[in-house]
Amino acid sequence: MENTKNGQENNHRKVIIIGSGPAGLTAALYSARASLQPLVFEGVQPGGQLMITTEVENYPGFEHGIQGPELMDVMRKQAHRFGAESVYKNIDKVDFSSSPLKVTDEEGRQYTCDTVIVSTGASAKWIGLETEKKFMGYGVSSCATCDGFFFRGMKVIVVGGGDTAMEEASYLTRHASEVILIHRRDEFRASKIMQERAKGNPKIRIIMDTVVEEILGTEEDGRKTVTGARVRNVKTNEETTLECSGFFTAIGHEPNSKLFKGILDMDENGYLITQPSSSKTNIEGVFACGDVQDNYYRQAVTAAGSGCMAAIDAERYLETKEYEESLVKAKA
Repeated sequence: MENTKNGQENNHRKVIIIGSGPAGLTAALYSARASLQPLVFEGVQPGGQLMITTEVENYPGFEHGIQGPELMDVMRKQAHRFGAESVYKNIDKVDFSSSPLKVTDEEGRQYTCDTVIVSTGASAKWIGLETEKKFMGYGVSSCATCDGFFFRGMKVIVVGGGDTAMEEASYLTRHASEVILIHRRDEFRASKIMQERAKGNPKIRIIMDTVVEEILGTEEDGRKTVTGARVRNVKTNEETTLECSGFFTAIGHEPNSKLFKGILDMDENGYLITQPSSSKTNIEGVFACGDVQDNYYRQAVTAAGSGCMAAIDAERYLETKEYEESLVKAKA
């Protein structure tokens, strides 16, 4: 932070970015290159969902793939090279009721700014098993599009009963030899057309009224491998062991948007609403990007693209604001 003439800390920035991940760090890179000196609040667990991803093979520019944490580190260093600054604290409170905009960190320190870019992401909903955590990134995933390729010719399990589960199961049939779709109830929540698509696919085997009790696997020389799952029929309590090489939890995502409830417009699921072909929210000077406003694509590359959009929108907003203020001063 810069110091004012009286030695007090100056906590004002032109751009403050709340959240990291591909969206936040791309927004930081673009706004830093525009000489806006962004301040990025990365939280206590920076880097977003890619920090729990091992191999990333579908991000452009890395022919042989790259580890998720390594990709985030490279993106962060690139943004810092142009003047972005990271703070590894959470933002606990925001006040967008007047200009300048205000955010307060977990220690009660308040910062003011001309624009805010929200890139707090979304979190996959997990079953809650200890073995789910143990094998996360080593056969356990929440993104078929991201990781399906690793299971070519293998048997995989998908857990869920909504549209997300149907989409994940259908997509995985492009790669896997068999997809076992497990649902805890006796009927799906998914739309009729999505159910028909899954049920009509010969590579998808559906098991109803069943819950997963444990994900099975091995660990040798630090290398973890999923080998199957122990499941239980909720009506008969009969337990069965299913073989698989991949395990996909597809029970939905939850946007990390609680901080903005009642302040920024959001849909019924909590995803922030932005104006068409824009990152603008309902509050002037506040922009949103990445998975916190994208409930459809949820990819690292699309998050990065929307981070670029948010930075450009913020830069143009500041330019317009400065121009309008100069006109007012000229008339005074």
